[in-house]
Amino acid sequence: MIPCLSKKLLIAVLTITLLSGCSIPYYWQAARGQMRIVQGREPVAELLTRDDLSTGLRERLEVSQAALEFAHGEMLLPDNGSYTNYYDTGDLYIVWNVFAAPEFSLEPRTWCYLVVGCISYRGYFSEAKARSYSDKLAAKGADVYVSGVAAYSTLGRFRDPLLNTMLQMSEADFAGLLFHELAHQQLYIQDDSAFNEGFATAVEAEGQRRWQQARGVTVAARTAEFMTQKRQVMALIDGTRAKLEELYASEIDQEQKRARKQLLFAELKLEFIALSESWARDGLERRPYSGLFAMELNNASLGAVATYADYVPAFEQLLEQCAGELDCFYERAADLGDLDADTREARIAELVAAARKSP
Repeated sequence: MIPCLSKKLLIAVLTITLLSGCSIPYYWQAARGQMRIVQGREPVAELLTRDDLSTGLRERLEVSQAALEFAHGEMLLPDNGSYTNYYDTGDLYIVWNVFAAPEFSLEPRTWCYLVVGCISYRGYFSEAKARSYSDKLAAKGADVYVSGVAAYSTLGRFRDPLLNTMLQMSEADFAGLLFHELAHQQLYIQDDSAFNEGFATAVEAEGQRRWQQARGVTVAARTAEFMTQKRQVMALIDGTRAKLEELYASEIDQEQKRARKQLLFAELKLEFIALSESWARDGLERRPYSGLFAMELNNASLGAVATYADYVPAFEQLLEQCAGELDCFYERAADLGDLDADTREARIAELVAAARKSP
């Protein structure tokens, strides 16, 4: 989600939105949501001194600070005081992101904001507001997808707090999310959501692997199985995306495209069900993307997955080329981000192709 603003900056923001024609209600809800967090957060160090703190929360907060120390010391991620405070949202998610795409295109819609540039989703602190906005887009013919998220980054402009939505995850998943959000502080390229999320997701996976190894956790079997499952699902999604791109580029009329589109999505769901059943027969429990497939699939939901997944192999390839040295990796990723958009995309395609050829 986009960085929100403090009260001190709110008047300036509203002035700019008036002059530029931007949505005042949208920025207002964003600023109010951020200020609610700023005013309601509590220092973790103080919470840990309280006698009435529940055992479960105490354990989670202690692990969070260990993960934070690991992030700064071992993952070389920025330290601006983020995640040293705690805020309970009272909900399952902190924000809800709206994704959208045209009816006959997989190209995600983007929204442009102050400071961060253009990104491929629009975030709301209220689920009702997110769904109201998505309904308006759907009424205009767009494919829409709403996803609750457990955390977001203000890119180091604020001291992002720990959230109850983060701590309710497993230890490994929480640590990975922490690394992911700090990665956005490490490197952020305006107007390229796929780059930013691909980089952060790659850092998340590498950080999670190193964290578990440092904690003496045996990850080989279950983690390898889950990653295999993710690759299998992504292969199904990529196959459907290729068919959809061919369909949308065809000259057949819209009614035929619409019917064929629905058939392709129905086939994708059936393929996922068959794949899930094969996992069950093998005694595997975790099923990646099951939440996605429980909903109606469309261009927007596939676009959301692509934003986070498409460029990950490129960054994994960069890390491999650096022999796992993070300083080298961050430097090469930054150099990649400095390229103009077309050159960057071509270079990333080369890295993805190289990753697929790797044993």
